[in-house]
Amino acid sequence: MRVADILKTKGTRTVMTVRPDETIEALSQRLQQAGVGAMIVSKDGHTIDGIISERDLAYALAAHAGHLHTLQVSELMTRTVITCTPDDSIAEVSKIMTMRRIRHLPVMEGGRLTGLISIGDVLKNRLSEIELEANVLRDIAIAGRR
Repeated sequence: MRVADILKTKGTRTVMTVRPDETIEALSQRLQQAGVGAMIVSKDGHTIDGIISERDLAYALAAHAGHLHTLQVSELMTRTVITCTPDDSIAEVSKIMTMRRIRHLPVMEGGRLTGLISIGDVLKNRLSEIELEANVLRDIAIAGRR
């Protein structure tokens, strides 16, 4: 299985982005409304300037409690963003996410942002594969008894 399979399952390739000059308050409201845990930071919606997650907000709260809401996204975003491609295997991205302790991977294709996958997407896909394997093995075992 490949990242492209996850993107197909998700149905939409629309990636929520936030501009680097938006405030943390605006970002927080958008994260809550969309029910997502991270957004790609992008000036144009096609390239990646950074990524910002709910974890970044939680950590920043300790240092900027009184004025966190007024900071710009660019002040808290992670600038070095690890990405994947639609051709990467689920095993590869799972390993990257586990080793790097990251929960979101932007998908790049031809230098353009084309998707975003989460650790939840990867786990859901892997569970489906395991269920299919278990069903096949059960069917083989049942057929062998006859």
